[in-house]
Amino acid sequence: MRRVILVLAALVFTIGGVSTGVALVQIYQENNFQASTSIEIAKLSNPVVANAVYSPVKLGEVIGIITIPKLSETYPIVQGTDDNSLKHGVGHFVNSVMPGAKDNTVLAGHRDTVFSKLGRLKLGDLIVIKTSSGTFNYSVTRTRIVLANDKTVIVPTPTATLTLSTCYPFYYIGSAPDRYIVSAKLVK
Repeated sequence: MRRVILVLAALVFTIGGVSTGVALVQIYQENNFQASTSIEIAKLSNPVVANAVYSPVKLGEVIGIITIPKLSETYPIVQGTDDNSLKHGVGHFVNSVMPGAKDNTVLAGHRDTVFSKLGRLKLGDLIVIKTSSGTFNYSVTRTRIVLANDKTVIVPTPTATLTLSTCYPFYYIGSAPDRYIVSAKLVK
């Protein structure tokens, strides 16, 4: 009986240690992605809108509204992708261009709140962004799933592009290993 208890105790201890290790790795990967993406993307450049004025924006400040008609969803867009900013809406990656500018505007949201239905978007679906500089209509050109540390989704683009990012799988428990990406082009 004593031997059985020792074996069971060792088994429980081993399972607990492995579970803790997996959880710590997932937390590290999630934090590493958030920290690195906010400093590696392109600066504001070449506004598409004539006479548009883009002033510095504070973290957590609302910079616009995103509407996705197909999903019947409308949310505020806030500056920043830190946890506090994402509690208030869709986050704008700090160093990506503002909506309407020629380059890559990168927005992120939680998979279990603002972007829970993102997987329903199809090619050609409309995404509307309103800011103080105007209303910008984007058409979905691509959806894909990438690894959490894939930085190709935040690179500069030669045209006005919108990139939406959320964790994937949508119903994953814990820190998800992938990202669901929606790419869209500005339409006139």
